[in-house]
Amino acid sequence: MTPEEEEVLLSYNSKTFSSEIEKMVARGDTSYIDAVTSFCEKNGMEIETAAKLCNKQIKAIMMSEASELNLMKEKTPRLPV
Repeated sequence: MTPEEEEVLLSYNSKTFSSEIEKMVARGDTSYIDAVTSFCEKNGMEIETAAKLCNKQIKAIMMSEASELNLMKEKTPRLPV
């Protein structure tokens, strides 16, 4: 991990990072996957570092988005709607 990544990691904890992602999704017409990717690009953070900061709810939503986009090897079960 680079010193810049350590600095960003120290300035965010799971709660504040997840809150930032929620705000980004609420502001625009963007998905959680895109919000996390955009946040990482703007702050010079690795995706792996962001994965450590995401809470369970955001991880679940991102898994659902990835499944719908056929980005996952294994499909997550969904109830019929």
